[in-house]
Amino acid sequence: MYVPKNIFLTKGVGTHPEKLTSFELALRDAGIGPYNLVSVSSIYPANCNLINRKEGIGQMTPGQIIHVVLSKNQTNEKGRMISASIGLAIPKDPDAYGYLSEHHGYGQDKEESGEYAEDLAAEMLATILGVEFDPELSWDEKRNIWRFSDTIVRTQNITESAVGSAKRHWTTVLAAAVLLP
Repeated sequence: MYVPKNIFLTKGVGTHPEKLTSFELALRDAGIGPYNLVSVSSIYPANCNLINRKEGIGQMTPGQIIHVVLSKNQTNEKGRMISASIGLAIPKDPDAYGYLSEHHGYGQDKEESGEYAEDLAAEMLATILGVEFDPELSWDEKRNIWRFSDTIVRTQNITESAVGSAKRHWTTVLAAAVLLP
């Protein structure tokens, strides 16, 4: 049975006349270009350590198959704002699993997109922990409920945003949570 023991967050952006190449450049910018990526769903494993990007990349070998939760957005529209975010919610109990969320936004800056993704992850975690809240409340109001419930220990996000190229080249943004053995 494979259960990841470490995870790190990363982000990148790439621009190129070719769509695929702009994606490759974004992967390289994020430091995960030389790996075979397999997308997985959004569970933050129990007893998993959140490590920094440099440490995580140091544990990988080019060509290795790596599991990721990936958010990607692309445009070739001049001036179009795009974003890609990963939200993270870790429960207080280290033996319980948490949540990761992916969000791909249009017209949102880094802060808006990141907060939205973070809110999604925290909301998913809160629902399995039995924390009652009104989904129509503002992010700050929900955050206070989760903080006082003493069940969610940490939330955060990683987000990349960019504006479409004036030359109408493809622009790709991505954010990823990389799960390691």
